[in-house]
Amino acid sequence: MRLTGWWQGRSNPQKVELYTRWSFHMFAVVEILGVGLGVLGRALGPLGGWLFLMVVGHSALSLVVLARGLDWQLSRRARPDRLLAVYGAASAALGVTALALHGFGSLDLGAAATAAMGAAFFGVGGLVLALRRVRAMLALALAAGAALLLAALACRVPLMDAAWIAAGGAAISVFMAFATGFSAWLLRAVWELDEARELQARLAVAEERLRFGRDLHDVMGRNLSVLALKSELAVQLGRRGQTEAALAQMTEVQQLAQESQREVRDVVRGYREADLRTELEGARGVLAAAGIACSVRDPAAGELPPAVQSALAWVVREAATNVLRHGDASHCAVELRTEGGRAVLTVEDDGGGGAGGPGDTVGGPGGGSGLTGLRERLAALDGVLEAGPVDGGRFRVTARVPLAEPGDSPGELRTEAAGASVAAGGAA
Repeated sequence: MRLTGWWQGRSNPQKVELYTRWSFHMFAVVEILGVGLGVLGRALGPLGGWLFLMVVGHSALSLVVLARGLDWQLSRRARPDRLLAVYGAASAALGVTALALHGFGSLDLGAAATAAMGAAFFGVGGLVLALRRVRAMLALALAAGAALLLAALACRVPLMDAAWIAAGGAAISVFMAFATGFSAWLLRAVWELDEARELQARLAVAEERLRFGRDLHDVMGRNLSVLALKSELAVQLGRRGQTEAALAQMTEVQQLAQESQREVRDVVRGYREADLRTELEGARGVLAAAGIACSVRDPAAGELPPAVQSALAWVVREAATNVLRHGDASHCAVELRTEGGRAVLTVEDDGGGGAGGPGDTVGGPGGGSGLTGLRERLAALDGVLEAGPVDGGRFRVTARVPLAEPGDSPGELRTEAAGASVAAGGAA
């Protein structure tokens, strides 16, 4: 677990970014092994060693350029123009030095061509991260090929050899520009999709708050208006000496206030009936829109008592919202079945339930408010809720609720009483 926890604890965008950065870091290793060792020992005297050191310095500089260029692509820092200018000059210096050594007879053509094309190849790879338009990337790669041709001719390389070096440099530079630019675009797209999913979750929460506000307004608006009118009427009757009529109005005010208090508690605690099938279909649609495949098996949903359906509907809503907001899942499975006189609902996803994952809302060591609320709802029906990670890096929420016997009036009264007790306790 310690060996893989550093990887599993990351979100998908963080994993993609880590993979991309380390892929770019490998460019330095490839440059040293492919270009540096290719020229080491092939130049006269100590020149090969000095050229090898130039390659090592160029590769080290490329690590900084690639890291900061990727940060700019992700809008985390300003574009490092000065660093890019230095890197471009270093790439040109490396290529020209290798070709010049060949021109003076101190380095064979193969080694000089390898160093010059390598400088263009890795130089374009770093500079491309300062661009976002495909045309600009292509123009940079072709410009690197043209620069190789001019440098080779200036260093007295034969025309055919210079053309071969320029064509090869341009071809691999175009490939490098495409690979590096596409990697940066893909990483930006992954982060933007993750932000869009987070925004969708926030909008869902905002919509739920608006619904709650509308419900509260519907409940309190009419009742407060009636309370104000009846209180005013009681005052007027009291001033006229009609004490009995005023007392009657105040009695109605008291009853209406008590009724309003109960309705507000119902709204706050969410004891308005929720439709189980609607929540199941809603969960499937919302998760699918967020790119999470969701399978639902609910053969018994329509046969459950209304109170059981309502309680399980809230479990589905909370669990689906949790997967959407905190999970790192690609698939979610919802299953509803009956066994042993109980309705059993399981919501399982492959998000892992790591830090910042499902444990924050539905499960986890701290036991969030969502978990507490769901347990209180199920406890009113003698139900239980289990939530936590399972084998295979998955996270499972399981709710078990006894099925009410048809026509069992005492049981129904006991359930209603328990629901009222939980609502009163939450409002208090």
